[in-house]
Amino acid sequence: MARQQGDGPTLPLYLSEPGRAVADYGLYLAARPLAQRLPKGDGHPVLVLPGLLADDRSTRVLRATLRRLGYRVHGWGLGRNIGPTATCVNGLRDKLDYLHGRYRREVTVIGWSLGGIFARDLARQCPDAVRQVITLGSPFRIERHSQTRASKVYDRYAHLHVEQRPYPLESEGCPLPVPATSIYSHFDGIVHWQTCLNVPGERCENIAVTASHLGIGHHPAALWAIADRLAQPEGEWEPFRAPAFLRPAFPKPAMPAAPGPDTISSRSAA
Repeated sequence: MARQQGDGPTLPLYLSEPGRAVADYGLYLAARPLAQRLPKGDGHPVLVLPGLLADDRSTRVLRATLRRLGYRVHGWGLGRNIGPTATCVNGLRDKLDYLHGRYRREVTVIGWSLGGIFARDLARQCPDAVRQVITLGSPFRIERHSQTRASKVYDRYAHLHVEQRPYPLESEGCPLPVPATSIYSHFDGIVHWQTCLNVPGERCENIAVTASHLGIGHHPAALWAIADRLAQPEGEWEPFRAPAFLRPAFPKPAMPAAPGPDTISSRSAA
């Protein structure tokens, strides 16, 4: 079958994901001296959600970095992410309610890949409890099965899912009620990068980095962008502007493509 425009990443990008993720971690280690220049936090709570088949171990570097900046950072604590199971759907809502009540402050929710789709769901369900949403390589604007290399893995656990989501995701018909930042990569080997783009709005943006999908959560440019977004004063929001010495690390963001006439319905994956 011929590939359609906007189909999933090419086979070379997909097969090189593990090696490039290791290289991204090497970049993180090399860039650690720059960590002292990251903006410090105000101590508000941050909830970090892993991607498909991942657990809190996958977000350890990200959470440790943000904890050093002064945030009250929490993993999701729900084991491996195998999709919208009853444990996931109910557990995420309970976790957000707990953090919001414990700290009496709005919670920033960061989601990697499928975790970002869940993060956006939380913001729609509980806008008064969510300060902002940051997604990392999350295909929340996916329109068809072929735009992700993870659909077969996702479908393997479909019998456990309590929510079935047709493409395009119905929840994405209108902007989020809270500020939203999507960090994505043109070199993503799992999902097509255009599926990760926010429609431009007053409080939403897209930030491009040169990371792999599996390494975007510890890529230095992504970490810098996350720290910058978290450091904004509560109730205020301005678009991201990279410091001059880091601008080469942030390619010019792309504009999201308008939905095409070939959009079809299918079960969702991330």
